[in-house]
Amino acid sequence: MTGRQLPAHIAAALAGNTADSAGRPWAGRDLSGPENPLHSFDDDDGAADPRLAEAVAGLLGPADQPGPHERAVLTALRTARVFIPIVAQLGEGGDAASGLQADKEADMALVTLTAPDGRKALPVFSSTQALGRWHPEARPVAAYAPRAALAAAAEQAELLVLDPGADVTFVVRRPAVWALAQQAEWTPSYEDPALASLVEVAAGKGEDILSVALRPGAGVLTRSADGSIASGGGPGPELRMDLQLRAGLSPQEVRDAVSAFRARLLGLTEFVERVDSLDIKLTR
Repeated sequence: MTGRQLPAHIAAALAGNTADSAGRPWAGRDLSGPENPLHSFDDDDGAADPRLAEAVAGLLGPADQPGPHERAVLTALRTARVFIPIVAQLGEGGDAASGLQADKEADMALVTLTAPDGRKALPVFSSTQALGRWHPEARPVAAYAPRAALAAAAEQAELLVLDPGADVTFVVRRPAVWALAQQAEWTPSYEDPALASLVEVAAGKGEDILSVALRPGAGVLTRSADGSIASGGGPGPELRMDLQLRAGLSPQEVRDAVSAFRARLLGLTEFVERVDSLDIKLTR
């Protein structure tokens, strides 16, 4: 977990907010009204957005495919208020111009996480309660989720992690983060007809490829805190391709065919933009 300089819009949201310099906890506080300069969300009690909470709860229901449930969470995020955690970081002390010893200064910084694959992720929270359970000393900065996605881009974070440490944690992958930042609809790669067409063209250029099928990757599903399977929001891999090659190929020819196919896919800008992580499986 690392801290970085705040983006300008979050720094502006905190300007003049010194009420917590004594360390008064945020949990249970009323975030509404003109007395709180932290954000401009009137009548906000810090509770989770009902539509977002319902969509996340829907991940635990029975499902044949995770796609519709993941889309429901992203649709809810397009209009949901979330909380971005920031923490105080002490700077170095030193000698002031007067010759006296200067105290250490405290700066506020975003909190970022490192995903298992090494990528940077920005944690966001549906409620102040969820944030407080995860990091009691972090301050909540309220923002609409698309604004949080823009903050993630500014931090060069490819992922958003919704409610880490909660009963259900949902990972918003890079293509969905980009769509959220633009307030555009998002379609999972494993059920995207336009992407399937791109893959068919790339497969058709390889004489050793008989067929290719797209399906959700093993990393789409995740588990809740009690071990129940949630039908979406896992960290990846997101897309699985079942690749059927012609019979009689040597091991080296198989490796060459798969490598060439992957290279053609990665050479397609639209494919790279639509797919977060890929797992290719050979089938008979």
